[in-house]
Amino acid sequence: MNSLMQDLRFSLRQIRRSPGFMMTAVLTLALGVGANTAIFSLLDQALLRSLPVREPDQLAVLSGTGKAWAGHTSDHGSGPEQSFSYPMYRDLRDKGTAVFDGLIATAPVNVGITRNKVSELLDGEIVSGNYFSVLGVKSAQGRLLTASDDTVPGSNPVVVLSYPYWQTHMGSDTRVVGETISINGTPFEIAGVVAPGFQSAVWGQMPNVFVPVSMLEQVIPGRGKRLQDHTDRWMNIIGRLKPGETPQHAQMAIAPLWHALRAEELKAIGTKPQRFVDEYLTRSQLLVAPGARGLSYSRESLQKPLYAVMGMAFLVLLIAAVNVASLLLVRSAARVREFSLRYALGANARRVVQQLLLEGLLIGIAGGAAGLLIARPCLRLLVQRLSTDELSAFSTTLDGRLLAFNFAVAVAVSVLFSLAPGMQLLRPDIVNSLKQQTTTATGGTLNFRRLIVSLQVGLSVLLLVGSGLFVRTMQNLRHVDTGINTSHLITFHVDPQLSGYAKEKIPALHQQILDTMATLPGVQAVGATTDQELGDMGHTGDATVEGYTAPPDEDFPIEIPYISANFFHAMQEPLLAGRTFTEDDDATHPLVGIVNESFAKHYFTSPAAAVGRRVVGGDGKPGEYMTIVGVTRDAKHANLRDAVVPTLFSPLKQCKFAGQLYLYLRTATPPEQSFATVRQAMKQIDPGLAVDELRTMDEQIDTTLSNERMIELLAISFGLLATMLAGVGLYGVLAFSTAQRTREIGIRIALGSSRLRVSRLVLTDVLRLAGIGIVLAIPCSVLLARLLRSQLFGVSSADPLTLAGVVLLVAVVAVVAAIVPARRASSVDPTTALRAE
Repeated sequence: MNSLMQDLRFSLRQIRRSPGFMMTAVLTLALGVGANTAIFSLLDQALLRSLPVREPDQLAVLSGTGKAWAGHTSDHGSGPEQSFSYPMYRDLRDKGTAVFDGLIATAPVNVGITRNKVSELLDGEIVSGNYFSVLGVKSAQGRLLTASDDTVPGSNPVVVLSYPYWQTHMGSDTRVVGETISINGTPFEIAGVVAPGFQSAVWGQMPNVFVPVSMLEQVIPGRGKRLQDHTDRWMNIIGRLKPGETPQHAQMAIAPLWHALRAEELKAIGTKPQRFVDEYLTRSQLLVAPGARGLSYSRESLQKPLYAVMGMAFLVLLIAAVNVASLLLVRSAARVREFSLRYALGANARRVVQQLLLEGLLIGIAGGAAGLLIARPCLRLLVQRLSTDELSAFSTTLDGRLLAFNFAVAVAVSVLFSLAPGMQLLRPDIVNSLKQQTTTATGGTLNFRRLIVSLQVGLSVLLLVGSGLFVRTMQNLRHVDTGINTSHLITFHVDPQLSGYAKEKIPALHQQILDTMATLPGVQAVGATTDQELGDMGHTGDATVEGYTAPPDEDFPIEIPYISANFFHAMQEPLLAGRTFTEDDDATHPLVGIVNESFAKHYFTSPAAAVGRRVVGGDGKPGEYMTIVGVTRDAKHANLRDAVVPTLFSPLKQCKFAGQLYLYLRTATPPEQSFATVRQAMKQIDPGLAVDELRTMDEQIDTTLSNERMIELLAISFGLLATMLAGVGLYGVLAFSTAQRTREIGIRIALGSSRLRVSRLVLTDVLRLAGIGIVLAIPCSVLLARLLRSQLFGVSSADPLTLAGVVLLVAVVAVVAAIVPARRASSVDPTTALRAE
């Protein structure tokens, strides 16, 4: 212990004597560790962390296999396999008690909340009455929902508030329990507030309110029949396994019950072909998967991007670690005589290694602390970039596990690489070292440093190639021909149902909104649709075309939106044949439709041949066939990545019921200038009618590209950081080797070598080091980029433009790093150099 304390005090003195070295090593390590901590925090929250509930390892997520679907399915982004009808949930809950201690059902919902005459459209969650008790979640105020709140439909108008909503909207007022608020025009009593920390059983969702399933009709007007409809699949199910039960055993034990319930549902669906029966019943299974992390509508889409970014952050950390090792090696070269003297005075190898490890430990602790200072703002920036309407569940808090991860990485890296100079100093040449004799820079030590620098260059090339591919991807996405003129276009969303409007009054309100928006100053055209444009969502179905015989097993999903008469004019989508809709295309006139070019070519070979043909969405019920009156040019309606989906447009006035509406205003002035005018006009129509997602169309597209923008930002940041670190490493090894070769350079100049040739000698050295790293890294980067093909768009993993740009950038950085050492080498005075030797 005495020797340890002596070495610790000596290490502190050494560090104080070399503040420049300490600051450089700590800052280098902090950059790598801080970036990794911030990225790992996101990855941990999205992919690794368990729900903050009682014994999360006992939770299981249910999904049903079988390729045959019938009726209506709302998967909310999780996939149709995880959607169940409410009757199926109820039967599984009541009859599956042999393996489950409880089953809960949940579904996201948008609700219009009015309090103190202020209306908002907010996210909510409709849940079974046993939701909180099965999860084991406690209340912060009042009580939570219970099974008694989920009995007779429409009889339990109670609501539970999320903790953030209670804080931000009600100022943490404890007196709100028992207060009444309006949800979609129906009074609801506030039963309580959920304890802090819990957001939802669905990761990525942040509902403001929780309402019981029994209030479905009030929360989603017109959908109350879902509580008895076996063919309407819209809820997700999570179960709590009995103690000692495993998901695998539970899946086998529940299989007979699932088969029996599936057979009952098949009766409700009606007669189907044998192939459908085989898929729906014989080949169907109820899968029981571990659910400690809950289910998620967005986890799968985030998994590859987060792993890719984590890989980039790890490469930055590796480059930083190699840089620290290089610094330690350079520093150890200046301490050879010191350690030789210690050996001569009787020190053993253990004390030497202990000394180096202590110094590395101090650097690691300081680097970890500095890394925390960098990690927090980096994490806040990332969360801000990810805070979209669809994904806002990331936290900016670094918990204890992340703090441990931060320091463990910093200490492990510094201690591990402090052993590199230790190997060099275990058996020094004591006699020559004490004589202070120098050597040329051609020994094994310098070769090892050169190898380290080449490794840094190679790693930076890997990151730069990834950065370049992601930048090219974003450029391609931003310049995709959507088929829509997105400039000078405003969009917003209204849902009169969520403001308490009766079903029969909504069509007139829609027309009033359209007429009012058309009269606003600066507005050139107004269009509306029931299906949001470029909102990364879409509602697809099938179609029956009169006179068309589909090939066996044809799967040709189409979009079926309802649009206003001036929709194509507002979006500036040209017609290829026929006419557009008019105000006369209403319920009193024959049904008409407009199809896009892809639809027309698939069914009719050409746009002109489609006009006059008859089609109907779904199975082709008598009296519902519409006549195609026009064909429009293909346009992307869901997102920028996906191919154009065949589309069948119908007039809004011929829709049996259209609740929500997405409006699009073409303006002559900058669109942002019309925001206040739009809000004021909507208040004049009805102050209680909430306006949601008021933004420009360009902002709407940016929202759908939030993940891509995050990856682009991080890739560029990590690529530039890695290049900077590689440049510092190149400079360090060149400066050291040039200093070591002072005598050699002096002799060269004394023998007549020009200073230009001396400078060229240094530049050749740096280009050789960079070239080795580039040659080795380019093939590796192409192979690794293939793993990211799903994240790329319009660019190959071996994009020549990206590879050429990376090689040029690294070459420029290498030359810049060599400028100062080259100037020093060319200015060596041979007389002074030889006299010093």
